[in-house]
Amino acid sequence: MADTTRLTPQAALAHLVAHGLQMESDAKGRRIAIGLAGGPGTGKSTLAVELVAMLNAARPGSAAYVPMDGFHMKHAKIEAMGQTDYKGAPHTFEGAEFFNFLSRLKAAQGAVSGPGYSRKIEDTVDDAFTVDGDVRILVVEGNYLLQTDGPWAGIRPLLDYAVFIHVPRELVRARLMKRHGEEGLFSEDRNRAHIERNDLPNYDRVEASRDRADLVIEIETVV
Repeated sequence: MADTTRLTPQAALAHLVAHGLQMESDAKGRRIAIGLAGGPGTGKSTLAVELVAMLNAARPGSAAYVPMDGFHMKHAKIEAMGQTDYKGAPHTFEGAEFFNFLSRLKAAQGAVSGPGYSRKIEDTVDDAFTVDGDVRILVVEGNYLLQTDGPWAGIRPLLDYAVFIHVPRELVRARLMKRHGEEGLFSEDRNRAHIERNDLPNYDRVEASRDRADLVIEIETVV
């Protein structure tokens, strides 16, 4: 059973920065991975980016952000599969490629580039980020880091510390409506249907994996 604490985003960051710096010191030069898992709309990507910035402020060049979202299947591939209504579900990711990338990244001594995801075009972008060889802390972020099925099962053993970010389901629904509407790519009715059909079931699936984390942080926040 994972330890559980209730924190504001600022307090969560303070805790994770202190823990990450201590882990880096204890690792004695070995590259470590801190995983931030959680459902869609829980704010974990924002938290991960801020965590990297704060770690680098404390120890310049020590940390890098590694997003799982860059391993979405290409949108054209999802279309060809007839699965656009379920984009974001586990089977619409290149899970094995993500596992292989993270395995290689943990052992790499030189610079390694990886893909990202753009909400402006709703597709992946190659070489969206680069992890320099001197980086000691990988902040890995994504929905399915703690899943136990298929290639996802290999991710948890690669994480030296796994944190699950929890936000209440109704707040997630409101956040997702706002997120899907921001780029204006789809109608409000389409966005609402997609959230109910796909995003919230994915949230429920991810919530079921929370006990595999070392720490669950229940975020005290507002929309």
